[in-house]
Amino acid sequence: MKIQGRLWLEQDERSLAGHGRIDLLQRIAESGSISQAAKSIGMSYKAAWDAVDVMNNLSGAPLVERSTGGKGGGGTHLTERGQRLIASFRRIEEEHRRFLQSLGEHIDDFADTYQLIRRLNMKTSARNQFYGKVSRIKHGAVNDEIEIELPGGDRIVAVITQESTQHLGLAIGSDAIALIKAPWVMLATGADDLKLSASNRLSGSVVKLTPGAVNTEVILQLRGGATVCAIVTNDSAAELALAEGRPATAIFNASHVIVGVPA
Repeated sequence: MKIQGRLWLEQDERSLAGHGRIDLLQRIAESGSISQAAKSIGMSYKAAWDAVDVMNNLSGAPLVERSTGGKGGGGTHLTERGQRLIASFRRIEEEHRRFLQSLGEHIDDFADTYQLIRRLNMKTSARNQFYGKVSRIKHGAVNDEIEIELPGGDRIVAVITQESTQHLGLAIGSDAIALIKAPWVMLATGADDLKLSASNRLSGSVVKLTPGAVNTEVILQLRGGATVCAIVTNDSAAELALAEGRPATAIFNASHVIVGVPA
């Protein structure tokens, strides 16, 4: 009996990348093309773009930079931060494998323990996942308003119960995760003059459009560097004249933001 595992790197208690994403970064560095990198590791083009967006968001600074234009949407290259991430991962990977081997030789009832670990792990279907720090807490009679500042300076407001605030141990300066499902995100162009009750308005520009049979997936890069994914109807995308490089605003209610904390 032995333990098999994957290495996952974190910075400031925030997960950055595991084996699969590191391989993707390595192939991007070698090929200069996200489409070629995705093909070489058996990943779809869309999944590769999604992984890059998530890594750039979680790292607080871009690991991959891209230029628009040309076949496949232009070229891509790793930043210095991305190159350092790969180098660090490769150095640690061998020691990590030796550690798991040693642990497997000494752990009792490994099979039962493994099943327990699997049950305790959690994955989320929310397309938008942002790590930041709590910058403001406004207490109410029943609910609290929580403001989370992202590394790039953008802020997300959530409304949760006071019980949830206490259960999560939220305080000014504590790490927090904001989860927003893509269908909950509305998009607007020329939104400066709009009057809406939604607490969250994040401005940026469209960096990718993926039309489907009925809906279009829109990736909006915020001014602070993070990206937001929205799902809108094809008719709405056409009516808003959404296109790469066009400014737009992501709008969503504070009640649609799920707040979590790093384990």
